[in-house]
Amino acid sequence: MTGALPKLTREYRNHHLDSRRWRIFEPREGDVVVTTSYKSGTTWMQQILHSVIFRGDPSALPVGLVSPWIDARFHAPLEEIAQGLAAQGHRRFVKSHLPLDGLPWYPEVRYVVVARDARDVFMSLWNHYRNYTDEIMGRLNGGDDFAGEHFPAPPPEDTDALRRLWRQWMTRGWFPWESEGWPFWSNLHHTQSYWDYGHLENLLFVHYSDLLADPAGQIGRVADFVGESLSAGELAAAVEASSIDAMRESMRPMNDLMRQAFRGGVDAFVYKGTNGRWRGVLTDEDLSLYDEARARVLGPDCAAWLERGGSPTAGVRA
Repeated sequence: MTGALPKLTREYRNHHLDSRRWRIFEPREGDVVVTTSYKSGTTWMQQILHSVIFRGDPSALPVGLVSPWIDARFHAPLEEIAQGLAAQGHRRFVKSHLPLDGLPWYPEVRYVVVARDARDVFMSLWNHYRNYTDEIMGRLNGGDDFAGEHFPAPPPEDTDALRRLWRQWMTRGWFPWESEGWPFWSNLHHTQSYWDYGHLENLLFVHYSDLLADPAGQIGRVADFVGESLSAGELAAAVEASSIDAMRESMRPMNDLMRQAFRGGVDAFVYKGTNGRWRGVLTDEDLSLYDEARARVLGPDCAAWLERGGSPTAGVRA
């Protein structure tokens, strides 16, 4: 697809998402969009950008207040988000969980695509989903703008339930054009939708495993990509400020709010941050479903990068 530009071809509306909400976004030169499917380092990358942009300024608002998730239909009213973004004078950075076929593309905006091995995504999603509270479930399944089927209740905490969810997540899509990701939305398709446009200068791919292995190198890449020049001391400070422990502690002031959505609050939302927990949990039969989904949804280069990380192949920004 060399030379092609992304186009909006799909509308995403379900219990969590409403892609129409992006109509309030008025792009500025240098804006940054952090986009992931979910459980792939979204908040981590937002914290990295917060550290890079504000350089540890104690007067800066926390990530949750300065970097909105625009396509979340259950979050703040659109007018409030639009006013907040209009008032920001610094380099703005926002969050999305939309694939590129449902997210507006602007040449003046930078897109940081963070992705992770699907098997690791699932283990993190399992913890995330089963800690949903009754309060957040009510918000997800209510409201005047609710569309489609209701979001199913969180699964019980046992291995059989985990494997049942895995089988559904690997073989069902929430939207008609998806074939994996239920009961949320696509995971593999999300990454592939951006990978198809990897030739674009304003897309950067960051792998979760690379962030774990070389945080300084990856944060330096991100800073360079968004146009922020860091000294060695500033880079070291950004690495420290974006560690999982520091990130968890930075969210403590919002713990009461987090408890409305997650049993365990911040500690449930910012959990282990590790990979490989699927080993010894998912069986060979379970993993065969992953093999089928990978072949069905991903191109070979994208599939290889999602599993191993490292520098993407030619045509995709390293």
